[in-house]
Amino acid sequence: MSESKIDTRLWSSKARNLSPYVPGEQPQHDNLCKLNTNENPFPPSPKVGEAIVKVLTQQAQELRLYPAPESNDLRAALAQAYDLDVSQVFVGNGSDEVLALIFASFFLKERPLLSPDIGYSFYPVYAQTFGVHLVKIPLEDDFSIDPDAYRQPCSGIIIANPNAPTGLLLSLADIRKLASEHSNAVIVIDEAYIDFAQTDADSTGSQVSAVSLINECDNVIVTQTFSKSRSLAGLRVGMAFGSASLIEALTRMKNSFNSYPLDKLAQAGATASVLDVDYFEQTRQQVIDLRTSLTSELTALGYKVLPSHANFIFARPKDGNASAVASTLRNQGIIVRHFDKPRINEYLRITVGTSDQHERLINALKELHTETSMIAD
Repeated sequence: MSESKIDTRLWSSKARNLSPYVPGEQPQHDNLCKLNTNENPFPPSPKVGEAIVKVLTQQAQELRLYPAPESNDLRAALAQAYDLDVSQVFVGNGSDEVLALIFASFFLKERPLLSPDIGYSFYPVYAQTFGVHLVKIPLEDDFSIDPDAYRQPCSGIIIANPNAPTGLLLSLADIRKLASEHSNAVIVIDEAYIDFAQTDADSTGSQVSAVSLINECDNVIVTQTFSKSRSLAGLRVGMAFGSASLIEALTRMKNSFNSYPLDKLAQAGATASVLDVDYFEQTRQQVIDLRTSLTSELTALGYKVLPSHANFIFARPKDGNASAVASTLRNQGIIVRHFDKPRINEYLRITVGTSDQHERLINALKELHTETSMIAD
């Protein structure tokens, strides 16, 4: 049934007025080259499947029981991995649920929530859902974030870091500055892609993560996900790190909404993923290397590519005809993401894929470039 024919007379005004988040397309296409939703090109750790199979076989009788409501084993594994206390760790059914609980827990106040005008497009949806007054702060012309632009009263600040869809990274010094200048506001750093981040001084995402600030900044809360660097988008596990006080607020909100957010299979699989450090490091570095090579190939074709710290790149075709390029690629079964929005409508967001997927993409773009040049001549 088309949306225009749906009878909304029994809907609440809230449901009627919402503008839902539109997820990345999951098209059905023969020989699809899917580079539009930032999924990891590599499978999860083999130990994930082993842990889930163990639950389904040796512990199948336990599926009649509710899972551990606070995901104790998973939280303990994360606390050890990040050198934190368990009281500083929260997990939920994907980082989107964790973010929703953050909005409900900290931002229902008179003061506004501040966020970049270009960022994760779920933030405005959450703000509308929970009645939060969201004020968008424009990015600089180069798409960077200026911390000084956030010097105004607020109940909180939420920033994706690396930012989406630009892939740019905000420094720990700038995050610390925001936390210091807004000591009575909650600073949310959404680190869905942080494990792919690198700087000249730091070699791994763990060294540029804002998790390192939470013991000195009690108003900083950091969200992460298993969907990207751990190849578990299909398992739906997200987490937050913060002071025990902030985590307790999230736990209270969670237990007033969904007391058992992670099932036994998700808890077992995610815990196994955390414990398999070697596999994580290996695949994380492979994605970084593939990102570097894809950036070089696109640059050679005349694309302007922003310096990405994520598992995607944000690139502008030489002529700025991103929509046409995306459409042409789609006709060949290559799906990339185009945002038809001001300031970024000339860019494409391209997920880092396998070497074979990159070869197919680059060959298609070369063919398109050749055809365009012939028409121009």
